[in-house]
Amino acid sequence: MDHLKKLSTVLCFLLVQFGVEGRGLSYSFYQKSCPQVEDIVRAALGPIFLSDPSSPPAFLRLLFHDCQVQGCDASILVDPADGKMPLEMASSKNFGVRKRESISLIKSVVEAQCPGTVSCADILVMAARDAVAFSGGPWIKVPFGRRDSSRATSYKLADALLPPANLDVNGLLQIFTQKGMTIKEAVAIIGAHTIGITHCLNIRDRLQRPEGGGRARGMEPGFEAFLRLSCPEGSLISNSTFVVNDPSAFTFDNHYYSNAMHGRGILRVDAEVSSDSRTAPIVSSFAADQSEFFRAFASAFVKLSASGVLTGNQGVIRKSCNRLN
Repeated sequence: MDHLKKLSTVLCFLLVQFGVEGRGLSYSFYQKSCPQVEDIVRAALGPIFLSDPSSPPAFLRLLFHDCQVQGCDASILVDPADGKMPLEMASSKNFGVRKRESISLIKSVVEAQCPGTVSCADILVMAARDAVAFSGGPWIKVPFGRRDSSRATSYKLADALLPPANLDVNGLLQIFTQKGMTIKEAVAIIGAHTIGITHCLNIRDRLQRPEGGGRARGMEPGFEAFLRLSCPEGSLISNSTFVVNDPSAFTFDNHYYSNAMHGRGILRVDAEVSSDSRTAPIVSSFAADQSEFFRAFASAFVKLSASGVLTGNQGVIRKSCNRLN
């Protein structure tokens, strides 16, 4: 039985590897052109992680939001030029997204060593991958070869494609299965909520206007009371008010799933993922076995970071991440 389980894991890895390399990505993409790039990025990230404990979840969220809008192409990093139409970051759904400037800074360091070689999109993936590992999560081997978008993206597209704060399980599965994930991987990727914070702005409706009135659905009463105190109704709520996602908000672990099972999921999807018949057994399994969660998350991360990528002659290699060439 153990032999079959190991064989299944190897076959799963090979299928993921073949799938991403089939999209023009490769695990040895920079082996000749910039073999030290991952070390350069990791060295640049070290001081950022150490000086700002909130930076790992910020890098992870930045990747999620980039990949959701026309694929993982670093379009979220582009600033508007000459006062033209607001771009992707102007979407209200990108509220609180941070660390864009850090990717630009790391890009300048990489450019000094390997000019015109490494895309901002690949650097963003490296930063998110290293953020997971730095926080205690799995070390994820990812392929490279992404190219950057050559055109700006409208904030309207981001408004349409980024998931809403009241995302439910149906929406979760639809978004991530479209990226080639299994249901298990979709449940694993949402486990990224184990680190970081949730802004009160994103749970105001769930607390103050719950479906059918009364208590927020699927939420333990004591935890709901805590959230209501932390995010009071009315004018006292500011855009900077937030709650931590779980007691170990700076550690990438499986506590997210334990919290969900005990009615302490903050967002709607966090609460419903433990009660939906399609996802509840997976939540229970991840809560009991962190290693299983890590394996599924690593596989899901590779698929997410390979979604909608530009490769080969598509796109460009931007010299500056925040400006189009």
